[in-house]
Amino acid sequence: MADAQKIPAGSTAAGSIAVAAESTVATRMSAPPSFDVADFPVPHGREEEWRFTPLERTRGLHDGSAAATGEPKVAITAPDGVTVETVGRDDARLGRAGTPVDRIAAQAYSSFEKATVVTVPKDTQLAEPVRISVHGEGGVSYGHQLIELGAFAEAVVVIDHTGDAVLAENTEYVLGDGAKLTVVSVQDWADGAVHVAQQSALIGRDASFKSVIVTFGGDLVRLHPRAHYAGPGAEAELYGLYFTDAGQHQEHRLFVDHDAPHCRSNVAYKGALQGTDAHAVWIGDVLIRKRAEGTDTYELNRNLVLTDGARVDSVPNLEIETGEIVGAGHASATGRFEDEQLFYLMARGIPADEARRLVVRGFFAELVQQIGIEDVERRLIEKIEAELEASVA
Repeated sequence: MADAQKIPAGSTAAGSIAVAAESTVATRMSAPPSFDVADFPVPHGREEEWRFTPLERTRGLHDGSAAATGEPKVAITAPDGVTVETVGRDDARLGRAGTPVDRIAAQAYSSFEKATVVTVPKDTQLAEPVRISVHGEGGVSYGHQLIELGAFAEAVVVIDHTGDAVLAENTEYVLGDGAKLTVVSVQDWADGAVHVAQQSALIGRDASFKSVIVTFGGDLVRLHPRAHYAGPGAEAELYGLYFTDAGQHQEHRLFVDHDAPHCRSNVAYKGALQGTDAHAVWIGDVLIRKRAEGTDTYELNRNLVLTDGARVDSVPNLEIETGEIVGAGHASATGRFEDEQLFYLMARGIPADEARRLVVRGFFAELVQQIGIEDVERRLIEKIEAELEASVA
């Protein structure tokens, strides 16, 4: 079943696309954004932003009962010219990219003791990626990271999450004018891990931000990427792929706030699911404010269900306050393998299991190629292959 709409300049459509006279960033949230956890009521699962999340599996992150008992091991490898700092809560650079929009994000902001700040100076073009490894060693922890690029700097950052943890964190990306940042965030957690994070990007004038989120492991992973613009001419590309296995809950909730004119955004997420009670949630919210004339935006979500017993909830939303846009639209579809595809491959002598693998590899190939880092791409392809071995067994 699919839902796809494209709105040309000056026109609107019904359904999950709405034209609003007035709107706020917190349109679909139960409380306004705040750094103070006390400003958020304890969620009960009936709120719009929590209705798909099994709160009992957050291990107390949602109600304040999860006291910090551990700390992930963080290792950073950075090229020459990059500054890596560990700072306290009072550092004035923290909190600029975005305010927490739900109780767990506010709890993380209120609870972290030290933050990691990675700074790429202006006019610096990095030849090698910055690599950040976050390895859970058990326990509950709260974290904060800031990646900042000066004007016209260019960098690639790879953030690897592994091990076992119950982690709530906020990650900020601040891009100066004309900067270019690609972030690859890999969630390859152990089976019992819980990871809830808000990832906020503030994109400067004529700057380019690309986010690639890859989610495989964990018992519950709930990520909230957000992007807004500090000046005209900026662009955001938000890509993601996820492979949801039996019993896992993987939730990606995106928000793109077009709050400056002549900016562009493109969102594309793809997921595959297998096994009983595998549950994937994708929420894509795009807001085009009245002052954001000349906006061009599109969001897409595709899901491939490999076995019975898996469930997908996919909800694209588009809110428009001005008709002076270049274009806006969205598409969402969830389905099983098409018999015609399998028959075509099998008719050419390819065994059924290998035919299924080829279909899934092709399904993910476009997004894997967006990473642009050979060793990371190879690792993810191998991980997909391992997942497929289980799905076709």
